[in-house]
Amino acid sequence: MNAFNAVVRMAMVGVLMAIAGSVAAQQAYPNKPIRLITPYPPGGATSVVSRLVGQKLTESWGQQVIVDNRGGGNTIIGSEAVAKSPPDGYTLLLVNSALVIIPNLLSAPYDVIKDFAPVATVTSIGLILVLHPSVPASNLQEFIALAKSRPGQLNYASSGSGNSNHLVGELFQSLTGVRIQHVPYKGAGPGLTDLLGGQVQLYFASPPSAVPHIKSGRLKAIAVTGATRLSALPEVPTFTEAGLSDLNADSWQGILAPAGTPSAVIDKLSTEIAKILAMPDIKERLVSQGMAPFISTPEQFAMLLKSDFAKYAKIIKTANIKLDD
Repeated sequence: MNAFNAVVRMAMVGVLMAIAGSVAAQQAYPNKPIRLITPYPPGGATSVVSRLVGQKLTESWGQQVIVDNRGGGNTIIGSEAVAKSPPDGYTLLLVNSALVIIPNLLSAPYDVIKDFAPVATVTSIGLILVLHPSVPASNLQEFIALAKSRPGQLNYASSGSGNSNHLVGELFQSLTGVRIQHVPYKGAGPGLTDLLGGQVQLYFASPPSAVPHIKSGRLKAIAVTGATRLSALPEVPTFTEAGLSDLNADSWQGILAPAGTPSAVIDKLSTEIAKILAMPDIKERLVSQGMAPFISTPEQFAMLLKSDFAKYAKIIKTANIKLDD
């Protein structure tokens, strides 16, 4: 019995030490700068959101949050860097739905479910079909008719093969019978630059990058995904209102850490991000750019990752979507 009691005491000590370590980790974190990686070049919605969140985290904790744009590789380069970083909470990933789309299209050097620890969703975001002003169409039905009359002659940009705006373009073709040419870029910024310059004719763009150019008249907005119109563009109809009810492609942005990051650190990050998203100035900034704050727990985010992974797998298979060579 003495030996048994000794084992029990040792086990209890181990549990208490683990609890104490968890509490200590939560209290001490962060005690040095945090690197927030986004797998896109500057200029897109993820850059906008990462800087908003990073600035507020810096203000709250007194430790600098460094935004690190690592574009390329269909988001794999930046995502892999985080998956393979030490699980200590000092290297984080801010990414969109591409995280669960890309592995359905090619072999990624990480497992989306096993190699990341979900922290929190940040925004939900729709897409806007925007045209270069030279395109002779002022609404969705006019554009569909134009595209059908010019099969393969109109080019649409995306922020990279396999990203949500690529999939929306493929679904758009499947639903309407038009044929438009996909031109992938290494992020939203480069794609938008070529659209503004007229090198491509259309783009299923995220609101933060497109709204300023729509309001200035440099781009034409035809329709938005989602169930309701964007408050930033109340005059632009939804795809359903414009006659295409099956195009539902809202995306999300979220923050993840490497798998194995202490739960106390994950919880502290998640709680602070929820506070940031509830701040009136942050809500106003996001809504003004066509996004909505999207607060969730780590557990809810984990469930979203699994369900969206399965959802996009079905979409990709049904539409026979392939990555461009």
